[in-house]
Amino acid sequence: MTTSRLDRPAVTAVTVGRVDTWPNLVTLLRTTVAVVLGGWAIASLDLRVSVMAYAVYWLGDMLDGWLARRLDQETRLGAVLDIVSDRVCTALLCAGLLVHLPRAWILAVAFLLSFSVLDTMLSLAFLCWPILGPNDFHLVDPYVWRLNWSPLAKAANTAGVVVAIALGWYALGLVAVLAIGAVKVWSAARVLRMLP
Repeated sequence: MTTSRLDRPAVTAVTVGRVDTWPNLVTLLRTTVAVVLGGWAIASLDLRVSVMAYAVYWLGDMLDGWLARRLDQETRLGAVLDIVSDRVCTALLCAGLLVHLPRAWILAVAFLLSFSVLDTMLSLAFLCWPILGPNDFHLVDPYVWRLNWSPLAKAANTAGVVVAIALGWYALGLVAVLAIGAVKVWSAARVLRMLP
């Protein structure tokens, strides 16, 4: 027996938030500057510009989150904008690193698949609950939050892999990416079981 749309529970409206906030402005600005620098770094084969692009991305990412909390301007729209911007920056900047470190391609591809597919879907799962973003996921499931969006988990998810690539520790980086991927798969399965 199939159910019609009328038999399904109604979706409750959730406030999305405004786009014209300081945190969103910082997100848009840091993404634009990081992408421009990342493109320039690839075109000019300049590793120093790649490092500058990463610095703009990471500092801007920390600043937009801090501003959102400090100014009480956390919104669902801002969370999605941040998630999408992180993926754009990470994909381009990772490609820029590969221009200089082509032997790291297997690690980089594994990382990009984990971060751009698994982590994106997991990060957007917050939209299924009336919370502001992944940082509030502890209200849904503290275990999934701790493994994915706690400060330590966030650092391990990206910075640890980039540092491993930069230092030439490709095997260790690949082990880390595979472990992080396993955590993402476990977390996604747990989140799917919680969905109505």
